[in-house]
Amino acid sequence: MQRRPRLILPIIVASQFAGGSLWFAANAVLGDLQREWGLPAAALGDATSAVQLGFILGTLAFAFFAISDRFSPRLVFCACSLAGAVANAGVLVLPESLWPLLGSRFAAGFFLAGIYPVGMKIAAGWYRRDLGNAIGFLVGALVLGTAFPHLLKALGQSLPWEAVMVGVSAIAVVGGLAMLAVADGPHLAQGAPFDPRALAVIFRSRAFRASAFGYFGHMWELYAFWAFVPVALAAHAAAQGGADLGISLWAFLVIAAGSLGCAGGGLVSLKAGSARVAFAQLAASGACCALSPLAFHAPTPVFLAFLLFWGVVVAGDSPQFSTLNARNAPPQLVGSALTIANSIGFAITIPSIQLLNAVAPAVPPSWIFVPLTVGPILGLAALAPLLRPLKAYGTP
Repeated sequence: MQRRPRLILPIIVASQFAGGSLWFAANAVLGDLQREWGLPAAALGDATSAVQLGFILGTLAFAFFAISDRFSPRLVFCACSLAGAVANAGVLVLPESLWPLLGSRFAAGFFLAGIYPVGMKIAAGWYRRDLGNAIGFLVGALVLGTAFPHLLKALGQSLPWEAVMVGVSAIAVVGGLAMLAVADGPHLAQGAPFDPRALAVIFRSRAFRASAFGYFGHMWELYAFWAFVPVALAAHAAAQGGADLGISLWAFLVIAAGSLGCAGGGLVSLKAGSARVAFAQLAASGACCALSPLAFHAPTPVFLAFLLFWGVVVAGDSPQFSTLNARNAPPQLVGSALTIANSIGFAITIPSIQLLNAVAPAVPPSWIFVPLTVGPILGLAALAPLLRPLKAYGTP
């Protein structure tokens, strides 16, 4: 059997981080774009939703045409990283208005479908029994990559927004080219053809329904929270008399904290099980949604600590839901089941983001995250049966 090179996982993780940085690139500089281009306040939610929509349609297209089966996944990853970098940087030459920006973000999201899921498939070609651990690192890398543009903006406050966008695109290019150093693994398998009719079949499984609907509740909260963290930080700073918090830096730290939740949750799941870890983290993040008005009015150190904790738990259950969905899907339909679940999950992020877009001007800033509470509540109710050691639900 082909021996696994020692640097395989670090290269895949680094490339996943680099490609993931495309996700929130525009979010990090949106304040600048709003000032220079005269964009409306709702542009934050619209730009984020455009990426999500692109990712959804890209995922379905890649699955339907079996792109990563017809071509080497590492070549697909590299090509999509390069194309995503071009789409991201394209905003520099497009007309300075909202719709070209949304088109650029949609294209970046579309090509992210060839980065995030395909990176996991590349890892699956090299890992079998320890795949769960590898996925934990990959999701953690994606979280760090998502946060990275905020760090780039924080480190270069005097840099124009164009430099941030070019920097993110350059990193994505490097990550894509680095993936060429990774050979196709010995366990790389051809996926079954995508079957949209599987939708009716997979949701007949009580176990899959439990994990999938738990995941949907998690997704209702996750990206809306990430998108509006800078808004909450700016509002808190204003309420504290205009204190200089370093919003970009704290936005990075809060989002990046999720990588700790991913890694730590993966270690705990080895003994406690994925269902219990996902339930605990989803319950904690739901409690943060409900308590956010109180935390908003707390002293700044308490508020920042609260957001950091929330950042850990809001993303930390992501690898566990991926594991549960893969474990509970009908064996003959795993590929289609995961594609459908992921597409529905990301589709759910769009109304939650748009809801906060509509709520933000109408309610006090301290209440902006409260509408997200419904997602964790419904997700916990759906996930609860998997905590019971019943054969019908598999190993808890």
